[in-house]
Amino acid sequence: MPPNKFYITTTLPYVNAPPHIGFALELVQADIIARYRRLMGDEVFFNTGTDEHGLKIYRQAVEAGKDPQAYADEYAAKFERLRTALNVDWTVFIRTTDPHHIAAAQEFWRRCDKGGDIYKQAYRVKYCVGCELEKTDSELVDSRCPIHPNRAIEELEEENYFFRFSKYQQPLLDYYAAHPDFVLPDFRLSEIRNFVAAGLRDFSISRLKSKMPWGVPVPGDDAHVMYVWFDALINYISTLGWPEDQQKFDDFWGTRGHENAIQLAGKDNLRQQSAMWQAMLMSAGLPNSEHILIHGFITSGEEKMSKSVGNVVDPFGVVEQYGTDALRFWFAHEMPTFGDGDFTWERFRTSYNAHLANGLGNLVSRVMKMASANGISIDSEYLRVAENEQFRFGLANNYRKDFEDFNLQSAIDKVWDIVRYDDLFIQKEEPFKKIKTNPKEAQQNIQFLLSDLYIIGKLLRPFLPETSKKIFDAVSSSKEITTPLFPRLPA
Repeated sequence: MPPNKFYITTTLPYVNAPPHIGFALELVQADIIARYRRLMGDEVFFNTGTDEHGLKIYRQAVEAGKDPQAYADEYAAKFERLRTALNVDWTVFIRTTDPHHIAAAQEFWRRCDKGGDIYKQAYRVKYCVGCELEKTDSELVDSRCPIHPNRAIEELEEENYFFRFSKYQQPLLDYYAAHPDFVLPDFRLSEIRNFVAAGLRDFSISRLKSKMPWGVPVPGDDAHVMYVWFDALINYISTLGWPEDQQKFDDFWGTRGHENAIQLAGKDNLRQQSAMWQAMLMSAGLPNSEHILIHGFITSGEEKMSKSVGNVVDPFGVVEQYGTDALRFWFAHEMPTFGDGDFTWERFRTSYNAHLANGLGNLVSRVMKMASANGISIDSEYLRVAENEQFRFGLANNYRKDFEDFNLQSAIDKVWDIVRYDDLFIQKEEPFKKIKTNPKEAQQNIQFLLSDLYIIGKLLRPFLPETSKKIFDAVSSSKEITTPLFPRLPA
């Protein structure tokens, strides 16, 4: 039987600044899900990349005295470094300046135009360059965008092409009703449903090339380039070779892959991903997304991260100081999968010491020391019994259910249930003492602990791949670990 096809994608961050911890969170969440699905035997297509067009990128390139493409190349390379830093195993890193993506965006435009959903008109609008979005007065706070309060709202007045977003109000509401798990968590679905039900305005999908030349040329009108959001959203299918590679598109997004097409996005992307993009797909006659997973923001000391405040957290810096798996653990265990979380160095170090150094790392060290000192290696019969206990106590089924619900925080906590149980088991049974008075029972205790370590390593593979391998290697060799998995940090 051929493997199931599974497609997952992050959003594409703008290349107007170095990678920040918020996008690192999204990338690691997607990688955890992708690794789990591979372990389940699925053929996974994992997409990420960079969004490289738009007004703010063009302006920053000009300010830096650089060609926009050279500017984009420089910053895209910084995002590609996340693959190694975060140990992320993506399939494709797409850039919206790729020639194939540009051609796909133009074909998508033609299909929407053919359906009568693109027209031209003059308009005047308030615009947030930070969001690259139009803003109504009701969305502004003290005449500024609440997401980018340090940027002044600009007023644009020109002739643009528009997309008939309003035409898709009822089709979108019907789709939401037919797919109650389309947006997760459910309160985000309610949020976007209320937004659409309140009425949709057609939105601009082009800019005058004379004012902003950095974009995908509009088919048949050299005076315009595509609005960055219209162009960028199409990456989710252009990465699959659409429109030429119909087989791959069908397998991972279309009729055969539709049930497994997953998108991750931050809560500030809710409107674009779950309404604008879905209407565009309907217009082009293509299947909609199956699930959109919306995560929250990471604050720092309960404040929004800002360069001016000086509380921005650099993911490369965290990895350099504490290691890749330490940051991956914090994303999965300390950050609510669908909610906001707060990062401070004190909280990070406290969690690291409690769960990694004193928890998992200490457990592995103690068990392997007892096994090595007494010549005990893992036994298949004990492992079989331990794995059966997983099912008897519901651990394996609950872990799998968490992944089916995309609840990563709950899934990794199941692993720490075993860690906590084994710590208490060692305190109670004291096999390190019992080995002298009752060696047979002590050997049985250590065998079960070795089996649990094997299971812990297995369950950690999607979350902490480096640590998982070290645990497997230790259990397989029955050797004491001389270098701590997670050295304890000074208080």
